[in-house]
Amino acid sequence: MKKSVYFDVFDRPGWPSPDELQHYFLAPPGQRWTFVEGESASWGLDAEGVDGTEHLPANKGRIDIHLTMVGHPDHGVLLQYRKWGGGRKDTYYSKGDLTRLNDLAWTHQGSLMPIGLFIPFDRAWLAVKEFIETDGALSKSIDWIADADIPDEVFPDPALVSRIARAIFAHIKRNRPSYVPKT
Repeated sequence: MKKSVYFDVFDRPGWPSPDELQHYFLAPPGQRWTFVEGESASWGLDAEGVDGTEHLPANKGRIDIHLTMVGHPDHGVLLQYRKWGGGRKDTYYSKGDLTRLNDLAWTHQGSLMPIGLFIPFDRAWLAVKEFIETDGALSKSIDWIADADIPDEVFPDPALVSRIARAIFAHIKRNRPSYVPKT
């Protein structure tokens, strides 16, 4: 199995140890994620060729796992777990307050994500730590919701979101220039 990471300063083969990641989740608010303009608040851990399929090419039987983490300073962390390949297309999201599935939050990258899929940083940490310690198994320490159980309309069309974001920023720029983010 080939492991890789894209997480803040970690952009390398292999996964960081739990000790290297813990402070991103358990530090005091404002210190958990690096929210620096132009940097990502969406990170991930990947494993290619799990379950003995490392010798197979992508889309030819190899099974890959991806754990994507989207941080939000007010709502916590949205986790997406995907295990695809070898006839599988399993996708799960962290299960937060599902009564807020239709409430959306802007992410640092300018995407809209359902607030009902965000969980507190400390709970997300349990899932990420377990993922690392079990070589990519779906964590049992949090509740998950299958992608198939989430209504399609919960995730806005990215092209529409992009047009809406541009319109909002143009409106703000015209009416309140001091609020426009620097690009």
